[in-house]
Amino acid sequence: MGSTVGMLIYVVIIIAVFYFIAIRPQKKQEKEHQALIAGVAVGDSILTTSGFYGVVIDIPDDNVVIVEFGGNKNCRIPMKREAIVEVDKAA
Repeated sequence: MGSTVGMLIYVVIIIAVFYFIAIRPQKKQEKEHQALIAGVAVGDSILTTSGFYGVVIDIPDDNVVIVEFGGNKNCRIPMKREAIVEVDKAA
């Protein structure tokens, strides 16, 4: 009987450690990324997940932004907001 209680306590401790090491930090990082994406505005410089730097030109809806890459005014590409990694606010 004492062996099963000890084993149960051991399993609960392992699950708690796993939660505090793996799951909790990931959820915190996910919240920070959602806040970053929500704060994107026209004129902000961004970095995408693929490593491209660009400037937000338009925000047609909640999930899509139109980004201008490079100095070429003809290179405007619609992309998902989730692909944004970093944001530098416009001055």
